[in-house]
Amino acid sequence: MIPVTPLASEKPSALATDISERLNAAIREHLLSAFAPDSTKSLRSFSAPEAAELLGVSGQFMRKVHAEGTIPEPEDVRGGRRYYTAQEIWNAREILEKSSRKKGRYLPRRSGDEKLQVWQLMNFKGGSSKSTTTIHLAHYFALRGYRVLVVDLDPQGSLTSMCGISPEIDFDGLTVYDAIRYDDPVSMADVVVPTYFPGLSIAPSRLMLSEFETESAVHSDPDQPFFTRIRNALSQVEDDFDLVLMDSPPQLGFLTIAGMAAASSLIVPLTPSMLDVSSTAQFLELAGAYMGVIEDAGASLQYDHFKFLITRDEPTDVPSQQLTSFMRALFQDRVMSATALKSTAISDATMLKQSIYEVVRSEMTRATYDRAKGSLDAVGHEVETMIQQSWGRQ
Repeated sequence: MIPVTPLASEKPSALATDISERLNAAIREHLLSAFAPDSTKSLRSFSAPEAAELLGVSGQFMRKVHAEGTIPEPEDVRGGRRYYTAQEIWNAREILEKSSRKKGRYLPRRSGDEKLQVWQLMNFKGGSSKSTTTIHLAHYFALRGYRVLVVDLDPQGSLTSMCGISPEIDFDGLTVYDAIRYDDPVSMADVVVPTYFPGLSIAPSRLMLSEFETESAVHSDPDQPFFTRIRNALSQVEDDFDLVLMDSPPQLGFLTIAGMAAASSLIVPLTPSMLDVSSTAQFLELAGAYMGVIEDAGASLQYDHFKFLITRDEPTDVPSQQLTSFMRALFQDRVMSATALKSTAISDATMLKQSIYEVVRSEMTRATYDRAKGSLDAVGHEVETMIQQSWGRQ
């Protein structure tokens, strides 16, 4: 245990430093006890019905391709039942794609002149579920065969932690800051690292990323405007991915604005409460003003989609449903049809730094799990439909 000692000083600066040091030491001790230094985050296996659903085939088809030897048996077979790792499902996609008559059925990747999809999730209201939505979208698309990059633009690094990298435990690897800093930036390819989740990579974050805000405030070189930094970094790795998801900090600073200049589509998550809707209105008022400023400075802002996503949705809560109806009446199809439910299943998963896709259904109340996963599947499917539209696919 961390020994409790009297606070060192009444001076505010020393008091804040003392509290910070204690908290960091306690957090580090807790994380090291929960996650041993030699342990890494891993992904659960998937049952045969789950694997068939992810591949978009029937159970009968799966049995057939195994019997023919088209795809190898998974390593984990218990009592005649097959259990697949995510990597085995990924490998099956590549095998089935080669013999498929319809290109892209098993590997729905972009090709030809289809542009990289860069989706930014942003709002300066904390608790709007930006990070939670980002990680669920990332896992949804990776499980369906897309090559996904998540970019953590929040110096707090919540998304980085959910991807299996703990900034709190002496993480000293390269971060997105190293790729977008003004002095001697590194290649984005050196920053991006694969995660334990097949198909998903991350450009991680830690507190040092906040330095970008300070540097951008004093930087005056017109040949290196701040709003080009993220876009230029992403261009270095765009051939390796189909989709980029950016999680913004809960503020409208240089990082969020640079993300807006790099994005091809925007999602604004918000909870159906009057405080959140009012805060979002202020956020968008400021965002619109800043968009005009950087457009005047030479930025080209063009979005395929600009959507609101209702998060922490409670279908039985009358006031929140009235507010949701108000938003739909006001903005119509600007509000996504799917909503992310408020659910103990999602809350419990995120407390363990997991998405609902990492949780084993039998470990939760099945009805609760099914409702939560169904809502997030619907959100992912709606975003996927918009991506297909951007690529000109039916």
